Amino acid sequence: MPFTIAPRALLGCVALLLATVAAAQERVPGQVPNPSKEPPIVTPGATPGAPPTDAIVLFDGTDLSKWVSQSTAGAPAPWIVADGIVTVKPGSGGIQTKQGFGSCQLHIEFATPSVVSGEGQGRGNSGVFLMNSYELQILDSYQNKTYFHGQAGAIYKQHAPLVNVSRKPGEWQTYDVVFHAPRFDADGKLQRPATFTVFHNGVVIQDHVVVMGLTFHDKPPYYEAHPDKMPLSLQDHHNPMRFRNIWIRELSDQ
Repeated sequence: MPFTIAPRALLGCVALLLATVAAAQERVPGQVPNPSKEPPIVTPGATPGAPPTDAIVLFDGTDLSKWVSQSTAGAPAPWIVADGIVTVKPGSGGIQTKQGFGSCQLHIEFATPSVVSGEGQGRGNSGVFLMNSYELQILDSYQNKTYFHGQAGAIYKQHAPLVNVSRKPGEWQTYDVVFHAPRFDADGKLQRPATFTVFHNGVVIQDHVVVMGLTFHDKPPYYEAHPDKMPLSLQDHHNPMRFRNIWIRELSDQ
C-alpha cells in the first residue's frame, strides 16, 4: 500500500518549514557576542584530587600556617599535624583560614574515626563552613541514622543530600564543592542567595541548591549582611576527625 499524507497534515508540514526558513533568515549573524578574553591556562593536578596550578593550598600535610584558632583570636590553630594529616583536638575549638574567600571551588578530604563511638550526631561529627556562615555537614553516616538534613553532605538543617555515599568509618572521603556567595546591596538587603553544588566521593549530592540563610542548629535560617569575603572554617564537634589535601580556587562572581 503506498504511503500517503493527508492534505491537512501536508499543509501543516509546509507551514512549519516556511516558519523555520523565515526564522533562520531573521537571525543576525554574530548577534551572540564573541568572548573578548581568552580563557587562562590552568594545569590540572598530576593525580586525581591534587590541586591545579591556580589553587590556594590551605593544607598540604606539613603545617597549619594558613589557619588560626577560632577560640582564641589570632592564636595558632591548635589541631594536631602528623604524617601529612591534621586531626581535630577535641575541645580546642574550630579553626579558620587567615584569608577570606567568597565564591569558590573547594576540595577537602576527611576521615571519620575508625573506632566507632556514639550514634546520630555524636558520631564522627564536624562541618565545613563557607564564609564562616554556611555549613556543609560532615558526619559518619555509614549505617548511622539521624535527621536527613543533618547527615553527611547536608547543607545543615536546610537541604538533605540527594543520596548517601558515605564510606566506612576510618576510610578517606572527599568533598568537591562549588559555592557561590550571596550578594547584598549597600543597605544590607539580600540581592542573591548563596548556592551549593557538592560532590561526595565523586557523586553529586547537592545540585545547585539555594541556601536559605545562616545554618543554625536551633533556629530558622535568615540572611545577615556580611563582607564579600570571609574565612573558611572547620568545626570541632568533640570528635577526632582527620583532614588532608585541602585546597580552594577563587571563582569570578559575575
